[in-house]
Amino acid sequence: MTSVTFKKTKLATSLSLALGVGVMAPAHAEEEGSTDNVEVIEVRGLRGSVVKSMDMKRGSDGIVDTINAEDIGKFPDSNLAESLQRITGVAIDRQNGEGSRVTVRGFGPDQNLVLLNGRQMPVTTGSRSFEFDNIASEAISGVVVEKTSTAHNPTGGIGATIDVLTQRPLNAPGMKASFGVKALDDTSAEDGSITPELSALYSNTFADDKFGVLVSASYQERESGNRQAQVGTGWRSFPGVVDQDWSGNNAEWGGVPKDDNQINRPGDDDVYSVPQTTIYRFEEQQRERLNGQLVLQYEPIESVRATVDYTYMRNDVDTQHNDVSAWYNFVPSQSTWSDGPVSSPLVYSELYPGGGVDLSMAAGHSATRDEGGSLGFNVTWDVNDRLSLELDYHDSYAEQTPNGPWGSNANLSTAAFIRNSSATDFTGDIPVLAVGTDKPLEPTDMVVTGSVFGNAQNRAEIEQWQLHGSYYIGEGGSSIDFGVALTTVSNHTQEVNVQRNDWGGVGSPGDMDPAWFPADTVLDKFDGSMGDFSDYQGDASTTPLNTIFMWDFEAVRAFAAENYDSSVVGDCGNGFCPSTNYDIDRFTEEESLSAYFQYNLEGELGSRPYDFHVGVRYEDTDVTSTSKVTNYTTATWIAETEIALNADGSVFDTATGNYDYWLPNVNFNIEVIDDVYLRAAYSQTIGRPDYTSIQGGTVLGTLANRGGGSGDGGNPGLLPLESTNYDLSAEWYFTEASYVSVGFFMKEVTNFIDSTPFEESFGIADPSNGQYVNEAIAAGATTAIEQRQWIFDNYGPNSANPDPNVTMNPANGNIEITGGANDEDMSFLITRPSNDDREQTIDGWEFALQHFFGDTGFGFQANYTLVNADEEYNNFNLNRPGDDPQNVIVGISDTANLVAMYENYGFQVRVAYNWRDEFLNSTGQDTGANPQYTEAYSQIDFNVSYDIPVVDGLTVFLEGINVTEEETRVHGRSSYQVLNYTETGARYALGARYTF
Repeated sequence: MTSVTFKKTKLATSLSLALGVGVMAPAHAEEEGSTDNVEVIEVRGLRGSVVKSMDMKRGSDGIVDTINAEDIGKFPDSNLAESLQRITGVAIDRQNGEGSRVTVRGFGPDQNLVLLNGRQMPVTTGSRSFEFDNIASEAISGVVVEKTSTAHNPTGGIGATIDVLTQRPLNAPGMKASFGVKALDDTSAEDGSITPELSALYSNTFADDKFGVLVSASYQERESGNRQAQVGTGWRSFPGVVDQDWSGNNAEWGGVPKDDNQINRPGDDDVYSVPQTTIYRFEEQQRERLNGQLVLQYEPIESVRATVDYTYMRNDVDTQHNDVSAWYNFVPSQSTWSDGPVSSPLVYSELYPGGGVDLSMAAGHSATRDEGGSLGFNVTWDVNDRLSLELDYHDSYAEQTPNGPWGSNANLSTAAFIRNSSATDFTGDIPVLAVGTDKPLEPTDMVVTGSVFGNAQNRAEIEQWQLHGSYYIGEGGSSIDFGVALTTVSNHTQEVNVQRNDWGGVGSPGDMDPAWFPADTVLDKFDGSMGDFSDYQGDASTTPLNTIFMWDFEAVRAFAAENYDSSVVGDCGNGFCPSTNYDIDRFTEEESLSAYFQYNLEGELGSRPYDFHVGVRYEDTDVTSTSKVTNYTTATWIAETEIALNADGSVFDTATGNYDYWLPNVNFNIEVIDDVYLRAAYSQTIGRPDYTSIQGGTVLGTLANRGGGSGDGGNPGLLPLESTNYDLSAEWYFTEASYVSVGFFMKEVTNFIDSTPFEESFGIADPSNGQYVNEAIAAGATTAIEQRQWIFDNYGPNSANPDPNVTMNPANGNIEITGGANDEDMSFLITRPSNDDREQTIDGWEFALQHFFGDTGFGFQANYTLVNADEEYNNFNLNRPGDDPQNVIVGISDTANLVAMYENYGFQVRVAYNWRDEFLNSTGQDTGANPQYTEAYSQIDFNVSYDIPVVDGLTVFLEGINVTEEETRVHGRSSYQVLNYTETGARYALGARYTF
């Protein structure tokens, strides 16, 4: 490719030969006529891939791990994230059982920069993390994970910079092609149908290998499902001294009384939590993914190579669900409690005198299309024997749009108003809901209640120019790298909900056809452990719920649209369809100008070779955000616990932000004895806030409760996280395919983004907390039902003192009370991010071992990562006014991986075990600043393939993912406080691949 002789680093040589990517390798010229022989190992097969990854790690300028394709069109896993989890220090997040995003060294997806061929890619989720499940692995030649920073790297990867590399034709001259077919069986799907996957790749070069073309495409269908048990609306937490005396005094909504109904009630010095709901949810999902790439390359002379590429991604996801739930109204309860100081109910129960409380059953459809494209141009030019230049440009987009007739997310609720009591046993892995009724549950009991038909769409665009250069000085093997880049990122988010708040029901029991409500069981669908109510002391008529109506969403929606009026309407003219009149509209543009300079030196200390790199990167970023959000002026108390906000126009806003940084870095590597390397690195890096956090405007939830409302807002003036990083590593490459390494890292991080909700009022009167309620309490009305009825009797249309704010909804007969001038303002928990200048230190150790046992074909990889933070979440701190703020890092956990391998006689076998310890995944629930912990999780996967000897290039294979069908569980302050328990299932694939 050059007209002079170059001495390339081992990493550069491996990248260009093994990965086939159009990136400029660091090059250092030698005197004319000199050569440098670097061993090249052809990347084929499992062992070849592993050896090449090891060689790239060995020849790197810093601490680097890589994964290489085993052959053209054959990446180790069908999902990139599932391959990355094999790397030391990498853990993955799963969506519906499939890897989607990664955590590296305890830093979550937003703090790991994911690139595609060195380019920053747009995303539609509001985060900065590329979704790995949107791109097929067949066109990927490799993934490079850089854990230490160089000046060349774009900013954003505090944990790591991850570069996903695709195939390039001129890096592997000649004709090559691959075709694969796969039949996938996801055992979690209710129907259990087999779905297809197809992939093809063609690469060829022409005109004496001066011109190359590569075309790849893949198509995948997948059907899956899951079973969930939830306290989906969160837990409300209180200090033990808080009680509810049911006279309205000291009445903190949700607090439990100090009476004989509380067995082992939390003490005054304890903290405790109560559940808001218990839900069983059953989902089915269909996904269709299409990927394609076209690459054209031209090398008119040896020193110039031009590449034009276009990448297309589309991912359609349709989900249907049915659920059954009971909402706790926080009336006098009878509960059995665990010991403190963080106390939880072993069994929580409530009794509803007079009955008639709803047992809710909802159904819904969600349908979205994620689509993206990237058009790129790259040219590399070796100007002379000292100077090399690279120009790279791409214009990329990603958008998520509704993809179904009922919007991006639709939920329609029905209910039977027959519940007299409720109880939930939390002593097992799965919360068990019990209800008491006066009669058996029947389809004719069901009436339509509330609904939400939501539309949301997001479009992100990135235009990026990058100019890189390398100049060989020639003295002492020294060189300089330099470059500039201009990156413009825009995000446009639009949302609208057609929300009917008829939670008290419309119509009458018996209105709908019973055939629409087929009955099914609940408890036998789960495999996990369940409580048996042995700690329950309440009403004996309260028995475990084991019935759900898996009702027909289409039929009930059509019936409701024809028969029930609504105050809100969608595009179809009624309240049972979505709207495209987006009332939330946010646009954010982020423009970054960067430049870097790095000095590289190669030499010897004594007789030992070393390389040294010192550089600095400058970043200047401007943020502009404009927003339109809904304005709310009043609120109406529409049911016992529900308060609906009433919209009045829109609020418009524009906000800006700016920051700039100088970011130095130093990397030093030395081969202290043959095949033993020591590495040391220092750098300063930044992790930019996610795009949702820098949006303007405050969005309030349209439905609140007696405890207040909630909302969220952005902050375009947010500064990024700042991290000072230290790395030490020792690596011993003791045979051709074996090495052992140990590394220590420490990151001193400041400028954390604090997302702790705080209380704010917007001048909206609270109808559940004011003059009329106080009068009702004085008159002896203790419960919300009694208070609402007293207000209606004394201030309703037929009373002696009618108030137009006190009415009855003719559609459902529910009392509706709108707040007035004599009521207190509603309180809202608003999550608006801000920076905290406190510093935290995250440190850890990484251990890795890879070994092949001679020519036996057997080998293994093992790694373990320990991560520690100097501050952990304090479950005893309730984040109330006066409490110390809790700015902790989420995602910190230890991880371990063990992969056993065999390759011989045409067989390839790989069995992988992955484990991640429990970690804090969020510091907020729907109930405010309450933690969420994802419990420890492990998974076993395998891949077995065989090369058919009579047909050269034909391989058949069998894959298994999560073969032991592990479940996931998330809890709150205590393990008893389950938030979500999900069972999926194993995935198996049988396929064949033909390469020629």
